[in-house]
Amino acid sequence: QMQLKESGGGSVQSGGTLRLSCTSSGNTHTDYCMGWFRLNPAKKREKVAAIDRDGTTRYEDSVKGRFTISQDNAKTTLYLQMENLKPEDTAMYYCAADPYAGCSGWRTLDFNALEAWGQGTSVTVSS
Repeated sequence: QMQLKESGGGSVQSGGTLRLSCTSSGNTHTDYCMGWFRLNPAKKREKVAAIDRDGTTRYEDSVKGRFTISQDNAKTTLYLQMENLKPEDTAMYYCAADPYAGCSGWRTLDFNALEAWGQGTSVTVSS
């Protein structure tokens, strides 16, 4: 069974950069769409970015042009490069494995459909 662990969070000023990592064990990402979600201070869950089995990437509108999702060739580590960070990006960031075609679990925020969650990594952006 896949296990995920996020890292790379921290505190930065507005305009700063962070790179999050999500390392998997027990299975590779080959058969999954891998996605990033966040839980903001108001406890609102948002989808952030996803990368499908064929490498297709998807982004929430609020992060397009600032965040980049990628994964290593071995498909055991997922990344989220975050640039030009804004205070509204402050949240706990989680990675998850979506077994459904077209990242449908990520797109519809169907958390019951997602397999394997990490414990999250905290990102704080100050103005």
